[in-house]
Amino acid sequence: MVQILVVNPNTTASMTETIAAAARAVAGAWTEVVAVTSSMGPASIEGYYDEALAVPGLLMEIAAGERAGAQAAIIACFDDTGLDAARAMASIPVIGICEAALSVASYIAQRFTVVTTTERSRVPVEGLVQRYGMAGRARVRAADIPVLSLEDTTSGAVEKLRAEIARAIEEDRAEAIVLGCAGMADLAHQLQDEFDLPVIDGVGAAVKQAEALIALGLSTSKRGAYASPLAKSYRGVLKSFSPGTIAAE
Repeated sequence: MVQILVVNPNTTASMTETIAAAARAVAGAWTEVVAVTSSMGPASIEGYYDEALAVPGLLMEIAAGERAGAQAAIIACFDDTGLDAARAMASIPVIGICEAALSVASYIAQRFTVVTTTERSRVPVEGLVQRYGMAGRARVRAADIPVLSLEDTTSGAVEKLRAEIARAIEEDRAEAIVLGCAGMADLAHQLQDEFDLPVIDGVGAAVKQAEALIALGLSTSKRGAYASPLAKSYRGVLKSFSPGTIAAE
């Protein structure tokens, strides 16, 4: 049995339930998925400010999960919130759902479109597409959907998402669709059947990649960029995040 930690870096527990269900639906029989909600930070992550303030809570959950026996961690936000910091801190592999989803899409389609929530979220996702080397193959669209509206069946959010996917297929000639928000995880199969093309949910993609890394006995390199943080004191409200302290608490 292996244990994979899935962290929702926002503080909305109902969204964690959606994410957990999507993760468990694809996990192997030998995999235990432990899904947790950050205890501090924003209710949703929409833009750079929310993202920055979500990182401390995220790191706390990953450190606690590793101490409890998790063999890999997944950051369930499409901004790959705090991914580099988490990889530097943790000794287990840490996967971001954006990177995971883009990787899977690249295996099965030459051209694909990421459909995310709002315009303020589209720009950071475009940056990740560039960082992960997919700019020549992927476009990013925003469906004008506030993240929390995905949980409100009367908001019209799913209809807006459908309309943006239809535009991506028509205007981008998309061969696959990547859902650009963890809160969309439960919609992937429904939309795939409806539009008759691959629809990739980053949560599921990350679970299978985490399982692969565990089976291969691979973890994050501790040479260079992801070397463990240097020992030093942190002050004020961040005192408990001093290197070595957060991992030991």
